[in-house]
Parts: sequence; C-alpha cells; structure tokens
Amino acid sequence: MTPTDAVPLRVVQWTTGNVARATVRAILRDPGLELAGCYAWSPDKAGQDVALLCGLPEPCGVLASGDVDALLATSPDCVVYTPLHFEPETVERILRSGVDVVTTAEFLTGHSLPSGTRARLEDAALAGGASLFGSGMNPGYAQLLAAVATGICREVRHVRSVESVDVSQFASDANMDGLGWGRPVGDPGHADDVRAAVAVFEDGVHVLADCLGLEVDRVECRVDFAAAVRDLDLPGRPIAAGTVAGLDVRFVGIVDEREVIELHQRWVMDRRLEPEMPADHAYRIEVDGSPQVTLTLGLMPDQPLETLTVEDMHGIGMTITAMPVVHAIRHVVAARPGLLTYADIPAPAGRL
Repeated sequence: MTPTDAVPLRVVQWTTGNVARATVRAILRDPGLELAGCYAWSPDKAGQDVALLCGLPEPCGVLASGDVDALLATSPDCVVYTPLHFEPETVERILRSGVDVVTTAEFLTGHSLPSGTRARLEDAALAGGASLFGSGMNPGYAQLLAAVATGICREVRHVRSVESVDVSQFASDANMDGLGWGRPVGDPGHADDVRAAVAVFEDGVHVLADCLGLEVDRVECRVDFAAAVRDLDLPGRPIAAGTVAGLDVRFVGIVDEREVIELHQRWVMDRRLEPEMPADHAYRIEVDGSPQVTLTLGLMPDQPLETLTVEDMHGIGMTITAMPVVHAIRHVVAARPGLLTYADIPAPAGRL
C-alpha cells in the first residue's frame, strides 16, 4: 500500500521533554502516523494538550495522561519512548502488552545495561509479540552510515565512526551532568565515571557489528582529557582554567584480539584546550578497506545564519536525535518480535 492508502499507525508519545518536541512535531505532520495518546510523568501535565506541552503553537486535541494502563488499553501500534533515562521495567511492561517501542533513551542493544536486563527485555518482547528498537544520531544513525559506507568495499579491515563537536552551547543540559566537566585533570575515577555516563556507546559498537555480520569478543573504553586554558563562563556550567573542558572517548570493538570497530567521540567546551582537541563540527566515517573510504556528514540549519539562536541550535540537535526513530516506526511495526537493530530493518528514510 502507498502511504496515502495505508491506515495510519497509532502512536503514543512517552514523556514530553526535549526530544519529544521533535518527535511530536514529526508525528503530527506525518499522514501515516496518528498521535493516539501521550504519557506525562509529571502529574501537573496530565490533562494538558500534548502539542502545547511540546512547544508547538497550536493544540492538537490529544491530552497527556499519567495513566499507563489506560494508554496501553487503547492498543497503540507503537510507543515513542523518549525520556532522558531508560527504565527497563516500564519498557518491559509496554512490550508485554503487545506494543512495539522505538526509543532514544540510552538503549540500542541492551549490552550496556545491568546483567540480566537485556534478557528480560527480550523475554518481554517475545511474550508480547512486540519489538524494541533504539537509535538516535550517535550512537545509532551514525553507525548505520558507517555500515552503508562499507557497501562499496571488497574487503573491510576496520571501521571508525567519529563525532567531533563543540558542545558549549549544550553545557547546561542534564545529559552533560555525568561527564565531569570542571573536575581536576587526573582526578581518580573520572575515566570510569565517563564510561558509565556514556555506556550506551558500547551498544553502538554492537549495532555496527550486527550490520557487518560480526560478533565482537569485547568492547574497551578509552578516555582522554584536555584542560581549559581560561575560565569558561558557560550558562549553568562554569569551568575553571586548568580543569577538564575536553573529552576524547573511544569505544573499541575487538575480535580475535584485533581492533575492528571504533566509536570515537570528541566533545569540547572551548576551542583553546591543553592539549589541543580541535573539533570539526561533523560526523566522519573512516573505513580501512579495499578501497579506503571516508564519509563526512555536515549539518547546517535551514535558515539564515544571522537569525540562528541557541534555541535553534538545540532544536537541530533534538531533531537529529528524534527523526531516526520516528522514521523507523513503520519498519519496526512490520518487523519480527524481539530486540532489533539496523541490521533487522530497512534503512529508514525521510519522507517528501
């Protein structure tokens, strides 16, 4: 069936935070999707219009609810699950009810979750005949791009995915809290804390491995730091000179004692750091193969630069996080039950 012939898929939005501002806007604009409900964690949001809660200018007529049972009783096709943190018990409950889930919240494969959690999610999905798929820009969509880049190679020896970004405009975001900005360089335990805060990138290694038909033996995390050379007066997160203002985080997938996959994240709060950590403001894929392949993804706003605000930049970040899962909804609903990665569904695409 063509999208105009198809019956719209009924979608429930789960929470109304930053990413939901992008997912709700996209769902309402897509004729193949119907916003059928919304879960609001805060009691004061229950009964309010979802579009208005998510910053849209006009109401949509769908009211937020804190009643999980009532939302699941409407038998939606899919839940778009976008809280900041992944709650396995909640997702298990949704899956057991027979509802598919797409999520941007710290889940791609479940390998980085506490022991036994991945198996429980798989069991819940199979029991409910439902599917669970996680993505975002990185980790997530960036690994799909890396897999696609290998498609012209006769032989592939190593694949590297790099995110290199100045994140100073996002300094106050809650997802920056666990990274230890402003801690003394060499502070004991800092590298372990960083790994714990971004453990979902381990899942990204497994996603790319799935797409390449590999099973990695282990994933190692390597963290390097750079210090600010001046005091940084960043909104909500001042950083003193001499303390951490740059991070290099590498998750490395190893097969037969050979490094085959690397997810490299470089996040900086200033251009001037010691040692230097230049940010390219891009995503780059590097394939060591036959032939050698490089792919660079640059992102630019679709508005005049002179009109661009910090809020606009933040909105771009939320859009590229949200759209991979919104575009995946149709494929996930049509897929087999269980835990899915990009290896299990067609590459989702935008719609004209």
